Amino acid sequence: MRTKPTSSQLLTELKNLHPKLIDLSLGRIERLLGKLGDPHKRLPPVVHIAGTNGKGSTTAFLRAILEAAGARVHVYTSPHLVRFHERIMLAGPDGTARPIGEDALVDVLVRTQAVNDGDDITQFEITTAAAFLAFAETPADFLLLEVGLGGRLDATNVVPRPALSVITPISIDHADKLGGTLAEIAGEKAGILKAGVPAIISRQPDEAIEVIEAAVRRLGVPLQLWGRDFDAYEQNGRLVVQRAEQVVDLPMPGLVGPHQIVNGGTAVVAAMQLSDTFRIDEHALEKGLVGAEWPARMQRLAAGPLFDILSLGSELWLDGGHNPAAAEVLAQTAADLEERSPRPLFLIVGMMGLKDVDGFLARFEGLARSVHAVPIPGAHEAPLQPAAIVTAATALGIKADAAVSVEAALVAIERQHAGPKRVLICGSLYLAGHVLALQAGVEAQPN
Repeated sequence: MRTKPTSSQLLTELKNLHPKLIDLSLGRIERLLGKLGDPHKRLPPVVHIAGTNGKGSTTAFLRAILEAAGARVHVYTSPHLVRFHERIMLAGPDGTARPIGEDALVDVLVRTQAVNDGDDITQFEITTAAAFLAFAETPADFLLLEVGLGGRLDATNVVPRPALSVITPISIDHADKLGGTLAEIAGEKAGILKAGVPAIISRQPDEAIEVIEAAVRRLGVPLQLWGRDFDAYEQNGRLVVQRAEQVVDLPMPGLVGPHQIVNGGTAVVAAMQLSDTFRIDEHALEKGLVGAEWPARMQRLAAGPLFDILSLGSELWLDGGHNPAAAEVLAQTAADLEERSPRPLFLIVGMMGLKDVDGFLARFEGLARSVHAVPIPGAHEAPLQPAAIVTAATALGIKADAAVSVEAALVAIERQHAGPKRVLICGSLYLAGHVLALQAGVEAQPN
């Protein structure tokens, strides 16, 4: 008799089902869901969230607001940082969503694997089907469903009629899969829009707006568009969110960085839209904005083995941003921190192989004292070699060195500058997960 498998063993087995050639369609997951009894048609009201940057933070704000209003909320995100369980957050009876437990995860993975019966399918598709099974079988008031990649052909896009669609800021990323222009990428993101389903569209480049509005007209989507139908801005240290029929004066978002005004404002407007079916008052908006938590998004690491390497008065920050648009808001956040509390800035950077390292590092010209390039242990695909990051930084006039690990990079930075400093670890969510695992003294599950 076979002993009960662990989730790590099952995830490894599922990865081996990956088709040699991926046809860009939803056919594989639709077939599997049909065999499972179509759990994607038995979900609580779904908020489907796509975008290049800000998906996770917007989801975190919206979850915190809904839970503050008393709603039970499921959440689906990817990739995970330390453990796969983080991707499937199940609403608890106390009103707080928590990562799916090991036994429950093994149960839905085993059932899904058995029904799939060895057919070609990607790991993301089969685990998304397993997540739908868990969500359908656990009571909740809402499911916040984050797109994995793109939108139109993402495995999450099988949900026939969400309660609300949200598109966060779009920029160039995953160009090899989604297209090399903003218009092409916006077309993929706009693929989550459904006829008659209300949509909240966050701040976008003009090129993206044109594509999204064309899809809106074609489908007859009730639209609320940033800059036209709503806005959010800081005024006197407060967050003002304004719609045609409503203005709310709220505390500033608890997540760090000026870009969180956009994400927080978008989440507030999404919550206002959902208040037609679930009572969400201003107190819930306030509590959710201040209390939202989202690891590896300008997360300050104020204790632990990595922080302890640095001298007294230093700051250690972690962010999973990995494209030029993310680097731009990171650089702006670092500049704001410098204005309030001057300290030399040092970067520790690890990136995946297909990312725009030149565009990412260029945002830190004149701001970073040096770049220390590191490998990404356990990356699911080929990471960029540290030497390539050093070459890119040097070409931009930024002093750069390679290090064998994050710990070694911190030691090198400490040798370079013994006094108080600000260190930002960035460039990859996979690197961020590795750092959080180091901090916790555990081994991260691979993505």
